Formats: sequence, C-alpha cells, structure tokens
Amino acid sequence: MTRTWTGPSAPARLDILRRTRSIAIVGASANPSRASYFVATYLLSSSPYEVYFVNPRATEILGRPVYPSLDALPVVPDLVDVFRRHDDLPTVLDETLAVGARTLWLQLGSWHEEVARRAEDAGLEVVMDRCVKIEHARFHGGLHLAGFNTGVISSRRALG
Repeated sequence: MTRTWTGPSAPARLDILRRTRSIAIVGASANPSRASYFVATYLLSSSPYEVYFVNPRATEILGRPVYPSLDALPVVPDLVDVFRRHDDLPTVLDETLAVGARTLWLQLGSWHEEVARRAEDAGLEVVMDRCVKIEHARFHGGLHLAGFNTGVISSRRALG
C-alpha cells in the first residue's frame, strides 16, 4: 500500500505536544507487556500531562480509573492517543470528534489515510505511525537508542 498522506513535521509535532495538557489513551491495557502500558507509565512519570485511560473492559490501570469511552471522561482531552486495531479507527475518530478533542494520534504501526483525511477535514490535527512517548522523550532529552532513558550520562568507558 502506498502512503500518500503527509503528517506534521517534527517542529509541528513538538508544537502539538507543547500545547497538549491532557491525553486520553484509547485501548489502554493493564498488561505490562503491552505498548500502551509502557507509554502510560512513561507519561505518568515523565510528562506534565493529565493522563486518562479508556477501555470498556478494564476498571483500573496503574491505580487510576479507566473509563469505558471517551464521552465518559471527566474532561475533554486535548489529544487522543490510539492503541486500537485498524478496523476500529473510524469509530475512534467518530468518538474523538463527538467529544471535541483537537488531536488524533495513532501509535506506531497504525496508519489509516481515510481516517486522517476525515479528521483533518473536521479540523483535527493528526499524527500517525508515531509514539507519543518516543516523541516526547526525543524532544525533551530523555531518549536512549533503545527507547528509554538510562539515567546515565557519561563519556567514560566502563571498566571491567
């Protein structure tokens, strides 16, 4: 499949993240081996965002409440971070538009050009096939080659 949609540039993605105050993770999981869990732990510990979890089959993740849908959230999220199957993305877009969020962010490996075009036509900012955690860490100096911050800054070679 040929990709024809062009997403926002790195400076534009940084601007999106700077303007964002709240993030809803749709498809959040309590399973530590899932990408959404890893992203959630990073956002809660290393970012300034209010983070909300959306999953109709969960009640609590990382000690926080989980909401069954975007419209059940106590706030309108600025950014909807999506961890759902490709076929679910049109429905997630409809829910995102209905609640009034301003950014739809599809995680790594998630690409849906029709959804992107519909979202942009409706006035949403769209990012696809990128990870919020990686982008935030990249722009804020917390990204190691493996995708996490080792906490070690040194030019010295380890002895041993």
